Amino acid sequence: MGSVSPAGETNSELWNAVTDAKPLFTPVEGVEEDFKVKLAGQLKSFDPDKYMDPKLSRRMGKFTQFAVAAARLALDDSGLEKTDFDRDRTAVIVGTGIGGAEQISNDTAYVLEHGYNRVSPTLIPSVIPNMATGYITQLFDLRGECYAVASACATGAHAIGEAYRSIKHGYSDYALAGGTEAGIFPLGLAGFANMKALSLTDDPNLASLPFDKRRSGFVMSEGAAIVVMESLESALARGAHIYAEISGYGATADAYHFTSPRPDGQGASKAMKAAMADAGLTAADIDYINAHGTGTPINDKYETVAIKDALGEYASKVAVSSSKGVIGHMLGAAGAIECIITALSLHNGVIPPTAGLYEQDEECDLDCVPLRARKADIRAALSNSLAFGGANASLVLKKYEK
Repeated sequence: MGSVSPAGETNSELWNAVTDAKPLFTPVEGVEEDFKVKLAGQLKSFDPDKYMDPKLSRRMGKFTQFAVAAARLALDDSGLEKTDFDRDRTAVIVGTGIGGAEQISNDTAYVLEHGYNRVSPTLIPSVIPNMATGYITQLFDLRGECYAVASACATGAHAIGEAYRSIKHGYSDYALAGGTEAGIFPLGLAGFANMKALSLTDDPNLASLPFDKRRSGFVMSEGAAIVVMESLESALARGAHIYAEISGYGATADAYHFTSPRPDGQGASKAMKAAMADAGLTAADIDYINAHGTGTPINDKYETVAIKDALGEYASKVAVSSSKGVIGHMLGAAGAIECIITALSLHNGVIPPTAGLYEQDEECDLDCVPLRARKADIRAALSNSLAFGGANASLVLKKYEK
């Protein structure tokens, strides 16, 4: 597993951050003083040249730089390159929500001043969403399935789910899957703020408040997260370190609204039910849910409704938490980094808390693990991702037990 995020660039940094429950939000850089959005989850110390040739990195969009770095970290963590694995049957499925929108925004301003003849010939290759997968396949010589997923905030979970299916049904033996996002730029922030999706406070401790009465929006973050996947038989044969098993995947559409989830929670509920059925589990088997938990008024309320519908009488017995109070919302990378956090929860026997949950909303009346991590024997967990456009994805992860 590999990620670059506001928490850092190692699995241990990510895990320590989400269990410590201290927000990692800093003042937005490069904007005017009266700009609405004050905080974001930024990668201030990220250096792409640590992971690739500097000449190459300068041709990439930032979202691609993040993805290549996360892929390098995931491959190093997996040890896969030390073995004689079949590169022709190694898939790369990495998605993004808005791709190179930042560069399009910047280049548009440049063109308006200097004219269209000054557009860089590298503009298109640096902004199209599938260039993250393209560069990963080229740099690491991976020649199997190669495509990008674009489903807003469910992108990372969809990518992992599709990679799981590719391996399960015999199309691939190995896969790198996840999401990447570089959405912290004035136009993008203004767009999300003006649709009232973002928190506008300048207090990091009050910015992202999943399931809290005072929640007012999410905090935009950037980064990437990628996992290396393979069949259990392959992992055992090469002595791989197994964090968790992905054993179920469900994907549905709300068919309701372009930003709001269904008030009855049916879309998200059916994704959870499908994932559990795919894993051969029932609601009674689920010990933990890593919720989408954005900290927006309607998401948390309707996700609570969905969890209750999916788990029935067991909903009140399951621990639920959101990681976004610490690392913010990484959009297309959110589902992937939350899958990693869920895997670490299973591996370490600890449920990360919901940072920012000071006063729980009565309408979000689940066991939302406020502020402090909790030791627990987690055998199976759900990781939920719910997106603009009504896309829902749910993954079931199981603790690997010999």
